[in-house]
Amino acid sequence: MKPHLSFWQIVNMNIGFFGIQFSFGLQQSSMSPIYKYLGADEASLPYLWLAGPMTGLLVQPLIGAMSDRTVTRWGRRTPYFLIGAILCSLGLLAMPFSPTLWMAASLLWILDAANNVTMEPYRAFVSDKLAPKQHSLGFLTQSAFTGLGQTLAYLTPSLLVWMGMNKDAVNGSHIPHIVIAAFMIGAVFSITSVLWTLKTTPEHPLTPVELAEIRARPAGWRHTLGDIVTAVREMPPTMRQLAWVKLFQWYAMFCYWQYIMLSLSTTLYGTTDQASQGFRDAGLLSGQVGAFYNFIAFVGALALVPFTRRYGPKITHSICLTLAGFAMMSIPSIHSEALLFVPMIGIGLAWASIMGNPYVMLAGCIPPERTGVYMGIFNMFIVLPMIIQIFTLPLYYRSLLGGNPENVIRLAGVLMLCGAVAVLFVKIKKPQAELAPAAA
Repeated sequence: MKPHLSFWQIVNMNIGFFGIQFSFGLQQSSMSPIYKYLGADEASLPYLWLAGPMTGLLVQPLIGAMSDRTVTRWGRRTPYFLIGAILCSLGLLAMPFSPTLWMAASLLWILDAANNVTMEPYRAFVSDKLAPKQHSLGFLTQSAFTGLGQTLAYLTPSLLVWMGMNKDAVNGSHIPHIVIAAFMIGAVFSITSVLWTLKTTPEHPLTPVELAEIRARPAGWRHTLGDIVTAVREMPPTMRQLAWVKLFQWYAMFCYWQYIMLSLSTTLYGTTDQASQGFRDAGLLSGQVGAFYNFIAFVGALALVPFTRRYGPKITHSICLTLAGFAMMSIPSIHSEALLFVPMIGIGLAWASIMGNPYVMLAGCIPPERTGVYMGIFNMFIVLPMIIQIFTLPLYYRSLLGGNPENVIRLAGVLMLCGAVAVLFVKIKKPQAELAPAAA
């Protein structure tokens, strides 16, 4: 029987996720502008985002399976997200000093590999620590730190301007100094937040039975890959049904992250010229609205806990995706900076739900001894839609979408609505402990 954790114990357990998501927020808000500053073609931007999904596809299932088999004095999950956090900090330090496009793209591969080494062992760690009745609070608290980390990541360049930095000062590659400083701050947060979690929240020691079971498994990479293949073959039906939901929502989110700044630069500033002041202003505005929707996700994730307990993660997720769908479809029609914050409420609630509720649905249907490998495989349902988006969007960006970034944002909205419908067809088994509201 796992002990009941207090709210603050669950908060400490999830603080490390703040640094991980600060890093992801910097990538979402800054990589397309950095690529443009270094001379990337607009239609080819999706190809340059390939690092994240490809490393996730290869690394997370493997690392998840390895963490299920790992026995060390520090635990079975801890070594992975500590090493990943160190590598992530180094990648963040180097990224904004990239002199060429190929260098930035290469560093993104390293940075994403590091983040992926950290991600699924961390999610498995949360599942390991919590009893089923606390899964919704645990994963939605993790979602709240996703919102907080990404809020600050998006907002940091604007905060630096407000503190006196020159928004138009750039280095020799036209990368603004405020972006460079934001990456430096991210490098500090990445490692210190994970160290906080490691200090305050040790892993549960394995029981003699669990240790014997792990040590009885055949060693070697072939057997680890075999675990992944077996887990895919024996995948629970709920997990298979969630794959369709994640196809729609993650294709949509990748479209949004890649093209929101370019869309705003055309609708509000009438330019896509990366050397213009309007383009830099669009970058700051994109960071501000991104920070706002992530702040909504931070607050909304905790607000969704009682809603999820009462109505279930499936209904909650469908409503949140619906709000995001209509919000994204409305963005290209908005020509006021102030009004642009309104649709971000819907996107923020959806982002809170995306980072929490699918994992609530998943945690109740997978065997505890294989949490790591299934969390890693579940990530494939994130990265495969991203890979599909990367290789398909450039094929019809000019022919079907008119070479207009605003239409990419509209497409993202339609796909979110498709995800809202798809989640209604997911069949989940509700743990008995979750049927009635319980005090955290």
